[in-house]
Amino acid sequence: MFVLLVNSLCANAAQVNVLPTENLQQVLDNASNGDEIVLNKGTYRGNFVIKHSIQLTGKAGAVIDAQGQGHALLLQNSDITIKNLRIINWGDDLTEQNAGIYSDNQASNIVISHNQLKGDGFGIWLQKATRAKVIGNTIQGNTALRSADRGNGIQLASVKESIIAENETSKVRDGIYVQASQNNTIEKNTMHDLRYGIHYMYSYDNSILNNLAYNTRAGYAMMSSRRLKIAHNKSFQSEDYGFLLNYITQSTISHNYVKDVWTKPEHKVLGRDGKGLFVYNSGYNTISHNLVDTAEIGIHLTAGSEKVKIFGNSFINNPLQVKYVSNKKQEWSYQQQGNFWSNYLGWDMNSDDIGDVIFEPNDGIDKLVWQYPEMKMLMDSPAVIILRWVQRQFPVLKPPGVKDSFPLMRSPHQKMNINEVINNTSKDETLVGAIQKIEH
Repeated sequence: MFVLLVNSLCANAAQVNVLPTENLQQVLDNASNGDEIVLNKGTYRGNFVIKHSIQLTGKAGAVIDAQGQGHALLLQNSDITIKNLRIINWGDDLTEQNAGIYSDNQASNIVISHNQLKGDGFGIWLQKATRAKVIGNTIQGNTALRSADRGNGIQLASVKESIIAENETSKVRDGIYVQASQNNTIEKNTMHDLRYGIHYMYSYDNSILNNLAYNTRAGYAMMSSRRLKIAHNKSFQSEDYGFLLNYITQSTISHNYVKDVWTKPEHKVLGRDGKGLFVYNSGYNTISHNLVDTAEIGIHLTAGSEKVKIFGNSFINNPLQVKYVSNKKQEWSYQQQGNFWSNYLGWDMNSDDIGDVIFEPNDGIDKLVWQYPEMKMLMDSPAVIILRWVQRQFPVLKPPGVKDSFPLMRSPHQKMNINEVINNTSKDETLVGAIQKIEH
């Protein structure tokens, strides 16, 4: 019976061509499930509501202008497809959740693809959706507004089993914001010139794969979530964090590439340093095979981040490789594989590519400086030099900290080059150009 009903709907579906001089809302209201509404070139002004399971498609030059208020498109059903439209000038009221495309109707099978959106509020807002696809859209915010007054590019709340892929978000507040959502895949998106590239809150069992974030405060801010797979992502030119992991548990963070995390001089305050990986109160995770290159602090663990497996990573050209604020010992190797440290001064007598000397990145002086930053002015004094020498000669005086018993003599990432980064991220020409510009 169900198959017959679907076939009947498809057989009765029509394609309706619309001109800008026509009443688009009336056309939408009169449509039947399965119809395709095609907008011809021109501007369609207003706030439009879609109540039926239809496909709304734009020809080249078709523009929906919401005239500075409300939602441009409000979706009130399942099985709706929005594609190839340019959507502009929707409202800026974040309390009312004004968005270019908005759905909060427990809908399924929403498809939003290859649209161009530019406006003040949220770009795409999906709430309570299942099996949605948001693919190939370009979303741009308004830099005339403060970052806090802009909406997020793509906002997902209570969304399940959905795919967010190959979108580009810029000049919004956060590129992709995910809250209370499960079993979704966020893949091959590009986020730049915003606060956080991807921002997670209270979400479980999601995959974050092959994304690129650059020119951000934090490339990826993951908070209060569990069972995340975060792999093959790139973060370039962040000011505060490459990856911020805050209350993250039972997750895998692997094969990610972080480069150039440095707080701008005009934003410098005591304790604000660029961190490649910042792990706060996040336990029972695996952090492996990541590359952190040129961050003020390579990795910073604090606030009870325990039971963490850290191995196979490369920490290169970071003035402070590790900041570890805890009174418990941690071994940063797994199954006799440690990490590569560009400042490691040990040797390898048996040529097995594993250092013969344990690597301990911090000592008691470092911990004192973290507790009392004003001590930095004494770092080169004879007293501090003597204290460091005493600690090395009498290990019993060393405070608990990080130890890598199997430091790697060669970086697993030493052959990584720009072509590999491009190939692993996307074949999109715009993305390739962005990465090449950053690297060169």
